[in-house]
Amino acid sequence: MAEALETADRLAQTFRTDASRRDANRDLPHEQVRDIARSGLLAWTVPREYGGPDISAGTLAEVFRLLATGDPSIAQIPQSHFTYLEALRLQGTPEQQAFFYGEVLAGKMLANAQSERGPHPISVDTTVLVPHPDGYSVTGRKYYSTGALYADWIVVRASLSDSADGFEASTSTPKALAFIPRDAPGLTVTDDWDGMGQRTTASGTVVLDNVTVAAEHVVPFSGIFSRPTTYGARAQLLHTALDVGIASAALDEGIRQAHRARPHFESNVERAVDDPLLIQIAGDVTVSVRAAQALLREAGRVVDTVGRDVTDDSAAEASIAVATAKVAATRASLEASTVLFELGGTRSAGHSGNLSRFWRDARTHTLHDAIRWKLQHIGRWTLTGEHPPRHGQI
Repeated sequence: MAEALETADRLAQTFRTDASRRDANRDLPHEQVRDIARSGLLAWTVPREYGGPDISAGTLAEVFRLLATGDPSIAQIPQSHFTYLEALRLQGTPEQQAFFYGEVLAGKMLANAQSERGPHPISVDTTVLVPHPDGYSVTGRKYYSTGALYADWIVVRASLSDSADGFEASTSTPKALAFIPRDAPGLTVTDDWDGMGQRTTASGTVVLDNVTVAAEHVVPFSGIFSRPTTYGARAQLLHTALDVGIASAALDEGIRQAHRARPHFESNVERAVDDPLLIQIAGDVTVSVRAAQALLREAGRVVDTVGRDVTDDSAAEASIAVATAKVAATRASLEASTVLFELGGTRSAGHSGNLSRFWRDARTHTLHDAIRWKLQHIGRWTLTGEHPPRHGQI
């Protein structure tokens, strides 16, 4: 645990140095992603029986929080890597686990090609995986493919069908994960992500044109949600950690800006940090950020307590704990990245400082799995004990 956190903190300090420049110029962090791979971080959840350290969910969440304090775009890039390692643990055969865990131990990174643009719901995959004599072929188009540009293996979520002819996907269509080498013929990654925040995640388009997939590289996906697991809770825990990291970094930057700001003339003090109204603002935002940090730790503890022997009740408890932390993290990241400017005054709004990146990153990332539905599930669980649904967003 200590080694993981020390490594994450060291990487975060390195990433922080040029984070503003990378955001302003949209300089993609290829070298920084290689630093993550060289650090061994990508293998930290590989099970011990396969040669990995298998760190706890709570420790991994703190790793992501630390990375996000340095550069939240870089921190988001390996998020799906760990989510798909969990899918592999839950659904992969021993042979698949041995092969892909070996790839990860060698420093290889997985990335997602999961979501599609509408008009169909996000739970529907029009990308189709069709069996053929050499394994499978897959055709489709994915977007929000965070990290695909940097990855060694791209994990494509697709609908299973006997034939692509006349196929029409629905929410009940069985799905699978196709693990495809980044350089596979017919697979194209386009860097067309134009989000206002998280600008260097390269969350653009993956196009698959009749790509051949070996049968041993296809892992069933739908079965994850046919039984209680912490798959969704673990995935959301890492997203929560990113938001808490943004909130923590924004508060730290706000403090620095307050020490540079001029006091309001009516405060009758010589330093802005002695202005009683600014002190009140700083106190309020500190409570929000520290509450989010504490709820993140608590959510990680609950997920780890549930462990691998999951029941309907314990899976629900883990999902609700993480959802609660995610709501607090969303609010804290948006509050801290806005209050930053109140603490810093007009000077902090200068374009050269690029301090808007904290809010842009927070606003962009918190649109992922919006909290309004999490509040619905939290409220029902609180009032009636109703379990949240089984899917990857809770």
